[in-house]
Amino acid sequence: MALMAASDPDFDVVIVGAGIVGLATAAALARWHSPLRVVVVDKEDVTAAHQSGRNSGVIHSGVYYAPDSAKARLCRRGRAMLVRYCGENGIAHEICGKVIVATSDDELGRLDDLERRGTANGVSLERIGPGRLRELEPYVHGVAALHVHDAGIVDYPGVCTALSHDVVAGGGEVRLGTEVLSLNESPRSVEITTSAGDISARWLVNCAGLFADTVAAMAGVETDLRILPMRGEYMDLRPQRRHLVQNLIYPVPDPSFPFLGVHLTRTIGGGIHAGPNAVPALAREGYDWLTVDLGHVRTLIDAPVRRLGLRHWRTALDEITRSWSPGRFGDAVRRLVPAVRDEDLEFAPAGVRAQALDGRGNLVDDFAFADSNRGVHVLNAPSPGATASLAIGEEIAARLTERIVAAD
Repeated sequence: MALMAASDPDFDVVIVGAGIVGLATAAALARWHSPLRVVVVDKEDVTAAHQSGRNSGVIHSGVYYAPDSAKARLCRRGRAMLVRYCGENGIAHEICGKVIVATSDDELGRLDDLERRGTANGVSLERIGPGRLRELEPYVHGVAALHVHDAGIVDYPGVCTALSHDVVAGGGEVRLGTEVLSLNESPRSVEITTSAGDISARWLVNCAGLFADTVAAMAGVETDLRILPMRGEYMDLRPQRRHLVQNLIYPVPDPSFPFLGVHLTRTIGGGIHAGPNAVPALAREGYDWLTVDLGHVRTLIDAPVRRLGLRHWRTALDEITRSWSPGRFGDAVRRLVPAVRDEDLEFAPAGVRAQALDGRGNLVDDFAFADSNRGVHVLNAPSPGATASLAIGEEIAARLTERIVAAD
């Protein structure tokens, strides 16, 4: 692929967002097409500042997702790519397995459904009873469980650091502290105004996460999808109580709500995360109740959000109550591990999930992408987006390459 002349735009591709999906896309482009001039821009001073660095650090297996979905396909492929990449680059990770626990007979039907779905997705798992569950997790209460062998834990910020090095080694750039203020797509280029100066490129990739819909709107994408930021709050088990959890412990999720419920996960650093819940954030980067953007709050009373609230008001009330009551949060943990006491839990940093909502008030369950005249836009890539990131990056790179070739 030929280099552009000096009179052409500064770069061939500009990628907005230095999270794991943006960096994976840039690394794929650098690896496949090193003559391409690629730049990643991000308003933060570090990579993985938001979703990519504020999650539970789990490598997902693909057990939850509809077999014909992009999530199922990209999670399974991305998981294998991620494990291989970590091994090749010395990034801390471990395939430790997890249990998805039915705590009562009422949940056995949903556990059956998960078992069928996981099997259809090629996940290595087995149905186990209380005896085997106690061998794996001695302090867990449950009537049955799925033992998912493929799940694990990883240092996602470390993955992002390695990917950024790959981008630079392939001739690309990673420009941090560079906020996109505006952009304009012309028939042959994208002109971007940033806090660190203007950038022009032939093509745009939007991996802006919590601001993906904002960047897409700047590029003229017509869609009814918009980001509804959902804060996930965590607590940690105090060090002297970490023995209560061996690996990863999950409840059977509510199939009508695209969140997995409060769970317990061992981290790559040896800690034990409990959480997250899922509450509406009052700002795009609202990591607590005190961070409020009045412009964003006004969008929380529009028709799609009202429809969502009417549909899930009981669940929403439970989640918000857990946010304000450590005791209620502890109750959710004790459904899985009864020995956990309120005093065993301490507050940990929260994350905010970039969850897409459609115009009918439905939370978008699958990954979602869109094209503009000169760009590819990632409009929904929540969990398992980090696990699937290398596969997502390759898919975006392939999608963009087809358009570059067709345009040339």
